[in-house]
This record gives sequence, C-alpha cells and structure tokens, in this order.
Amino acid sequence: MESTEANTETETAPEAAVPVAEPAASRRATPATGPAGSDHPRSRPRVGHIQFLNCLPLYWGLARTGTLLDLELTKDTPEKLSERLVRGELDIAPITLVEFLRNADDLVAFPDLAVGCDGPVMSCVIVSQVPLEQLDGARVALGSTSRTSVRLAQLLLTEQYRVRPEYYTCPPDLGLMMQEAEAAVLIGDAALRASLHDAPRLGLQVHDLGLMWKNWTGLPFVFAVWAARKEYLAREPMVVRKVHEAFLASRDLSLEEVAKVAKQAARWETFDAELLERYFTTLDFRFGPEQLAGVREFARRTGPTTGFPATVNVELLTV
Repeated sequence: MESTEANTETETAPEAAVPVAEPAASRRATPATGPAGSDHPRSRPRVGHIQFLNCLPLYWGLARTGTLLDLELTKDTPEKLSERLVRGELDIAPITLVEFLRNADDLVAFPDLAVGCDGPVMSCVIVSQVPLEQLDGARVALGSTSRTSVRLAQLLLTEQYRVRPEYYTCPPDLGLMMQEAEAAVLIGDAALRASLHDAPRLGLQVHDLGLMWKNWTGLPFVFAVWAARKEYLAREPMVVRKVHEAFLASRDLSLEEVAKVAKQAARWETFDAELLERYFTTLDFRFGPEQLAGVREFARRTGPTTGFPATVNVELLTV
C-alpha cells in the first residue's frame, strides 16, 4: 500500500528566483522504457514550483544537490499550480490547503513538508482602519485569490470577532484599497510591505492571520502542502519517494544555511537579508502531528461551507 490515511475531524508570498534556471519542457528527458508491462514511457516527474519567497527554502537546496536537473519544473501562482495538479497536468506540486482538502480523494500528501506557521506568518494579514470588532457590514477588500488565506480571514472575522463584512476582490494596492474599504486581506509581497512599511506610515492596524489562528485555537496553521496524484504514485512509487526525499533535503540544507539564502535573495528583493532571514525562520515547513491537528480543526470549522467534508481523510505518503 502506497499511502496511509490520517482521519481528520474535519498560499503566499513575494517572488524569488531559485538560483539556477528551471528545466524547460523542451529539455525533457528522452523517454526511456517504463516498468515492465507499463504503457507509460519514463520521463522526468512534472513538478510544480511556486517561485515565491515563502517557498524558496524548499527549492534553493535542489540546485545545490543537483536534484533540480531530475525535475521538469513548472512555475506558476499557487492557485494555478493547484488547478494543474487537480487536472492531472502535474504529477507533484504544492497545493493550497483548501484545494487539497477538496480533492483529497485523488491526492497523497508528503509528510513533514508544508508551508505554514506556528504563530505569526508575517505574509498573510488583515490591515484595518478600525478595530476588527467594528467591521460588521463594512467593506473588506480581498487583495488575493488565495482561497485558503481568504477562507481563514473570513472564518476568524465571523467566528472570533462575530462580524460579517461585505467582501470584494481587487488588486493588492493598499493605498487604493483603503480608499474604498475599511479593511483589506493581503498575502505575500503586498502583506510584507503593508506590515513593515505602508501600514505604520498610514496609521493602520495590522493583524497577522497566523497569530490570530494560534491565539484562537492553540494550533499551527498550514497554508499549503506538497502532494502527488494517486495515479502517478501507483505508476512511479520510487520516483515520488525520491522527489519527497529531495525536497526534505533541500529544506534542511536551506535552513542550515539560512543566512546565506537570505543574503542571496536580498540582492533581488526589496527586503534586506536580516528581514528575509527572520521571515524564513518564522515560517513552519513541517507537516507532522501538530500541523495535521491544525488541518483537522480548520476542516471541522469550514468543511461543510467550503466544499469538503468536516471529516475529510488526509492520506500521507508512506516513507
């Protein structure tokens, strides 16, 4: 059996380059003979790549170890990669938590590999002109299509603060958002800029979604997991495990050399190396029992209104 089930009761960030060029589709390996009796020729696994700062420690080490050459990487936004994995256009990819839970029957999650937080996340925030308790009926701008971050913000405002704002989507420009809304939900680069620069200058309140969740539930939060399609796992079990091992090794190497990673990334970003190092070490890249408990709690609270059962089964790759 290729996976184990964990029964539950039941996206985000500035762009940064991996330090080598990604393999283009035209460089795809010449197909070799697949497993005996298989109709599928062997080729590089099609792997999704979020080229954002929050995922940089998961990809940076791939170049150092040489594993990058064994992958056919596809770069896109978290939402687009999630859609491509669900449609079968990718074999392995990061997928936002909400989309993973909606499609859990077709996917197997990689254990000990995720993007999340156990407290502040820094790059998923609500910026507000008034206390959150005063947002009932107010306009709240959603500067991201990230379903997980948006759903978390809505959950916290509704259940923790007992308010039901009027939501609308718009580009993540904080100055423009504050002209039409009382508050805004931001992720990634826009959230970091808002938290560190724009909000203090404009006298706005900043509320970290990860910290709000932790204070409310006492649990970590997972924004995205890495997963493989079950059909691909059945066809290429060793390849899937090798990719999983490669990402774990890349993460560990990157965190061991986090100052170096931050210094290199800072050459191309608007944030200095000290801030980036703090950001990378604030994020939680684990997916263990505590993180799974956070997923269970999120699914229990949101599943029936978000498109998946409150007791959705999360299958983990056996290692």
